[in-house]
Amino acid sequence: MARRKKIYEGKAKTLFEGPEPGTIVQYFKDDATAFNAQKKDVIEGKGVLNNMLSEYFMNGLTNVGIPNHFIRRLNMREQLVRACEIVPLEVIVRNFAAGSMAQRLGIEEGTTLPRPVVEYCLKDDKLGDPLVTEEHIAAFGWASQQDMDDILSLALRVNDFLSGVMYAVDIKLVDFKIEIGRVYDGDFQRLIVADEISPDSCRLWDIETGKKLDKDVFRRDLGSLTDAYTEVARRLGVMPKGGTHMTRPTLVN
Repeated sequence: MARRKKIYEGKAKTLFEGPEPGTIVQYFKDDATAFNAQKKDVIEGKGVLNNMLSEYFMNGLTNVGIPNHFIRRLNMREQLVRACEIVPLEVIVRNFAAGSMAQRLGIEEGTTLPRPVVEYCLKDDKLGDPLVTEEHIAAFGWASQQDMDDILSLALRVNDFLSGVMYAVDIKLVDFKIEIGRVYDGDFQRLIVADEISPDSCRLWDIETGKKLDKDVFRRDLGSLTDAYTEVARRLGVMPKGGTHMTRPTLVN
């Protein structure tokens, strides 16, 4: 079978041309990176777990009426998604102080925020994805004011959904990051949730013990990243049959 054309390769995923126009095959790698790729490793099974978990969360968004790019999972490491134009921003929603926010503002990690805080970073690895304001976004034309209103609404709706799902399995949703895509129906533009939702892009703590179940396990050398992600998948009832191992990718026709 001929391999499909590679469109893009990032730190955690590779994108290939999809089988139909307007679709993309998203392949989840086992690569783990932190601190803007200064720390790297390959964690066997991570891509399988992230693929399964992202499918679970995206289907959940669809079920509650939040538009996203997910079409269907193809196999253990790949999913078919709708092609979209990615808004060049990382949208971060924080419910508790952690990570860079705690460091920047001198807030004790784990402090409950008075309300969800939405932050924006410019998607640029060379610059280290710097924090930007809505003034920057408007001035440089990265998104219109209507876009920003829609992005804020999407981000908060995703937060409501994910917080409830996680709370039901005794996991605290500390914060998460999403990306937003533009799709066009004729002359009409819509914004949708794109990329992935997985422990790679969320901070997840056990409610009872505070144990970290996300990529901070890798960042801070706290143990097995695969074990942490497997625990999240187990609690949510999302576990691939036969374990998390899979060999080289098999692309669809």
